Amino acid sequence: MNETRNRFDYDVAILGGGSAGYAAARTATAAGLRTVVIEGGNEVGGLCILRGCMPTKALLYAAEVLHLTSHAAPWGIRAENVGFDFAKVMARKNALIQEFADYRREQLAGGKFKFIRTRANFLDPHTVAVSNAGPLTAAHFVITTGSTVAPPPLPQLREVGYLTSDDALNLTELPKSLIVLGGGAVAVELAQFFARFGVKVTLIQRSGHILHEFDTDAALEIEKVFRRDGIEVFTNTKLTDARRDGQRKTILFEHHGQLVSVSAEEILFALGRVPDTASLDLDKAGVATERGRIAANEFMQTSAPHIYTAGDCTGPHDIVHLAVQQGEIAAHNIAHPKTLRRMDCRLLLSVIFTEPQVALVGLTEKEAKTSDIPYLVASYPFNEHGKSLIMEAKDGFVKLLADPQSGEILGGACIGPVGGELIHEIVAAMAKRMTVHELSALPHYHPTLAEIWTYPAEALVERIPAPQQGSTP
Repeated sequence: MNETRNRFDYDVAILGGGSAGYAAARTATAAGLRTVVIEGGNEVGGLCILRGCMPTKALLYAAEVLHLTSHAAPWGIRAENVGFDFAKVMARKNALIQEFADYRREQLAGGKFKFIRTRANFLDPHTVAVSNAGPLTAAHFVITTGSTVAPPPLPQLREVGYLTSDDALNLTELPKSLIVLGGGAVAVELAQFFARFGVKVTLIQRSGHILHEFDTDAALEIEKVFRRDGIEVFTNTKLTDARRDGQRKTILFEHHGQLVSVSAEEILFALGRVPDTASLDLDKAGVATERGRIAANEFMQTSAPHIYTAGDCTGPHDIVHLAVQQGEIAAHNIAHPKTLRRMDCRLLLSVIFTEPQVALVGLTEKEAKTSDIPYLVASYPFNEHGKSLIMEAKDGFVKLLADPQSGEILGGACIGPVGGELIHEIVAAMAKRMTVHELSALPHYHPTLAEIWTYPAEALVERIPAPQQGSTP
């Protein structure tokens, strides 16, 4: 690295100041590298803080409080004429996000590395043009520019008008009715949020089920809850047209061979996001993409060996903890080329913050079947579990996948109350490559939600011979 000191302005230039970019900058600086972060967004903080994880979870928690208050009768509690002040709901969310963003801004501008607020694009493999400072050179780059809302599949939608997820998080008034286009995490979370605040919601999904990347049993559980709560769900559809009829907006789509028309006051377009790389001139740096995402190997290295990437612009999943891990690995490998670290997605973790929550780690049944990976599976429902019955949280189940020979835990899913919290027991177990025999032997306090994991573990123990003492899975 010493020979680069005189040839380049910086050892590492990081394009993007979100979660992945900050993680890379912190790691590179700690390793003694001259580091610059170039952030071209109108706001500082990244998707998670500004328009993703944090604002949506603040709103979803408000919806959960409203729902519990309105449905307190099973506990003998009368809560009549429960109302809400939507302006205060949004104001609390905004105050929290401002606090989080201010903290991230302080971290970026704290002086440990150079921080430049401007857009950048490549001029050649080692040079970027920055609008307020002229050309800037670096020995290495880490691209962490994140993602942006995907374009609509129907040109007519632009004419009709629609809300993006960004717009939905900044509404000052609730629409009376809403069509949600999409069935992924953003779509289902916002669909339930609006429904619980009294909006008539219709969700239209292209695939056979919502949450199509998850196992079907998980998707069906959420669809059941949505329909019970008054959300109209259409799956296995094909959008054909969008129209405006006076003050209402209409979506036409094919469904089971029929042409269906649905109208609402507003449309929420939630059909995903795409990498935000169009303005970077990646071709001038020799950086290849695959279906829009920056292609990277297990070391987070792009097709240009000195350029790395992390976060939503590369994927394969738009998850903040994954982006942080990728950013740290990219910076580590730049600083320590003789002790390279690899990205390991074995513990890939996903959480959908509906109610019930949907959480999974590791292998799914769908993935196991597609890849011909042998497994055994066992599940247990929350409607037969003591603590969840006390809580009137009867929807959902937990599920474990295990190796048929060794009993090693290969994956877990929790569709149920605080599933995003409960799944971390399985994350820890998988990190230590525990078997179902070891998990079932762990003490679990009674009555707790966490003890539900012992039931599928015990069911699998009955089907898998115990490993011999001293052996490893």
